[in-house]
Amino acid sequence: MSEMQMRVSDEDRERTTQQLQQAFSEGRLNRSELEERLGAALSAKTYGDLLELITDLPAAQPQADGVVELGSKNGNVKRSGDWAVPRRLRVSSKYGSVELDFTEAVIPHQVVDVELDLTYGSAKIILPEGAVANVDGFQADWGHPSSKVPSRPRPGVLCVVITGRAKYGGLTVRYPRKRWFTH
Repeated sequence: MSEMQMRVSDEDRERTTQQLQQAFSEGRLNRSELEERLGAALSAKTYGDLLELITDLPAAQPQADGVVELGSKNGNVKRSGDWAVPRRLRVSSKYGSVELDFTEAVIPHQVVDVELDLTYGSAKIILPEGAVANVDGFQADWGHPSSKVPSRPRPGVLCVVITGRAKYGGLTVRYPRKRWFTH
């Protein structure tokens, strides 16, 4: 039996889905290509099936223990629109603010850990309607965390766990604002 015909494990499928999500976040795949390939990866039986999904993509760059790091010294850190959310996100900003908008993002995990390290900036996190957030692990020396969303985890609902600290800033977690007069 050739290596291409060997059966794959759940871990092999997970590794491939992570590589596909990374390619999507880099703009190498559009949303429909990502969804199609994710479906094929989750039902793949052999290494050949998995390899077929990623041969046109660059080799996966190993992530340090699965954490994606975003940071800025002077500017703002912002993610919004159609982006792939990793399982763990570490965000640091010395003088700028952080805005993470999850409302249109592709979120393959039910629980997402966000670790914030802010010096002079504040963070705003916008969650899709119905999602929950736990901000108990976030400390602010001069500001305070404000969450306008429920914190109790529920089955089948996105739960964002926010930890870290802000020296001179705060944290706001909310749902998207209602748009009036839109046709």
